[in-house]
Amino acid sequence: MLEIYAIPVSLYCAKLRILLRHKGLAWQEQPPPGGYGSDEYKQTVASGNLPALRDGDLLLADGEAIAEYLNDKHPDPAMLPDNIADRARIRERSRFHDTRLEPALRKLFPTLNPALRDVELAKTQSLELTTRLAQLAAMLADDLVAPDWPHSDLTLADCGFPITFAWIDALTPVMGLQVTWPDAVLAYRGIIETFPAVAAELDDYQPKLAAYLASL
Repeated sequence: MLEIYAIPVSLYCAKLRILLRHKGLAWQEQPPPGGYGSDEYKQTVASGNLPALRDGDLLLADGEAIAEYLNDKHPDPAMLPDNIADRARIRERSRFHDTRLEPALRKLFPTLNPALRDVELAKTQSLELTTRLAQLAAMLADDLVAPDWPHSDLTLADCGFPITFAWIDALTPVMGLQVTWPDAVLAYRGIIETFPAVAAELDDYQPKLAAYLASL
């Protein structure tokens, strides 16, 4: 059985669980020994990254590497299209999430505690998130109207966005975010949230996220 080091509210751990659910893979999940960022955990995973995957003798601790490894090892259902250009576009979108959209959200994390709230930071990140969502909409525009849309099934690119969208929803009322959602992004969100793996993860994840935020 696959072994996963994860923590409940990590975006990237949830992203991996969507892939695992979609492929019907069994996994055993455990917290990082000593806690996230601990020296004890780094004795096992040198980078300290989460999630980390152990599959037999193989240890991986990069979310994209884990996703591509599992898709290669368990190709059904395929989460990358056959066409080379489409595969490249899927990878581009996945990296856009990890390097552009999610980091714009993550800048708010140091102020999750109500005592540390920063009104100006919330305004700044509202603008950045709005910009990133507009960029995503531009990336999605052609796909959403294509009759042979390559995302008729869930792809590797689609696993991270539902969780980041859920975080934006959760932080909007408590931080006073003013984020504009383009129609193309709302349409895309509506599509990916219908997949059972995404719906199941959101059902499990959102109450944990709400409890975490309430505990701060």
